Amino acid sequence: MKYLNTILFCFLQIILFSQQHTLPNLRFTYAEYEPFIDMKTMEIHHTKHHQGYVTNLNKAIAGTPFENKPLSKVLLNISNASDAIRNNAGGHYNHTLFWEILTPKTSSQPTELLQKAIEETFGKLDSLKTKMHQACMSRFGSGWAWLIVNEEGKLQVTSTTNQDNPLMDLTMERGIPILGIDVWEHAYYLKHQNKRNDYIYAIWSILDWDVISQKYEEALKDPILASIKSDNWPELKTFHKVMSNTFHAAEKKDFKPIIDRHQELMVKAYLLKNSEIPVLNLNDRPKLIKSLTKLEKQTKELDEFITLNKKVTNELIMKKLIAIHDSFHEVIGLCKEE
Repeated sequence: MKYLNTILFCFLQIILFSQQHTLPNLRFTYAEYEPFIDMKTMEIHHTKHHQGYVTNLNKAIAGTPFENKPLSKVLLNISNASDAIRNNAGGHYNHTLFWEILTPKTSSQPTELLQKAIEETFGKLDSLKTKMHQACMSRFGSGWAWLIVNEEGKLQVTSTTNQDNPLMDLTMERGIPILGIDVWEHAYYLKHQNKRNDYIYAIWSILDWDVISQKYEEALKDPILASIKSDNWPELKTFHKVMSNTFHAAEKKDFKPIIDRHQELMVKAYLLKNSEIPVLNLNDRPKLIKSLTKLEKQTKELDEFITLNKKVTNELIMKKLIAIHDSFHEVIGLCKEE
């Protein structure tokens, strides 16, 4: 019996250890979010979609260097992670923030400090609402719209695709999110069907500005901002923007962007390779330079392939784009401490 108890204890410890990330409880019952979000949508969104991200994240990080790291640390170094970790870590973080800023119980307003920051950046609260609305409506397919505190400590509206977010080291516009709106269809489809516009207006009715204001003040003091600022490399961001717009379109079988912009991609790779490296935390500078050289060569080969080859196929273009994408991830990974 003694040995059985020991075995049982160890087994339970293993389970608890492996389940580092857990599904957070909502602040209110599913029904209390009505009529702005229907009860069934809230229940499915929380217990199925978010729970799925948590479950799959724990599986994906098992046995990796990310297994025992806090979620923010995972996101800040997501370029070193697998797609499974990226998608599920983002999904867990994004939804956790989303639940925290929603409340059917109050019609609060931004605190004086946040209101002042909003007025300095956007003019007035209605202007912020307009910019957030535009970010939600212009996000093609699934994704998120964000109000963030950027690396300069200023408010900024941005958006990301899928389950990406501004903490990730692969996003163009980075910062600490204090407000996020989920524009995946599973967030609103049961009540609003395809009417994303109606859903966004409903969300504005249940934002908890007390929580958002608190997150703003916390973000201003968060050392993560300094970490993000140290990652600032303009040429890297510029290359990433072109690569992202062409690569992700090709993933969806749209090859027109890369056909139109392959020369631009090559030029951005050349400028990146010949730019000053401002990154503070380098594992191996010679290896980074070697990777930048490879990246430049690959974009030149792609340019020549599209320009000179009469037998260009989408499959071959995709193969070369994947190689460029992988080299870019390699560059990003070398710009980290770990």
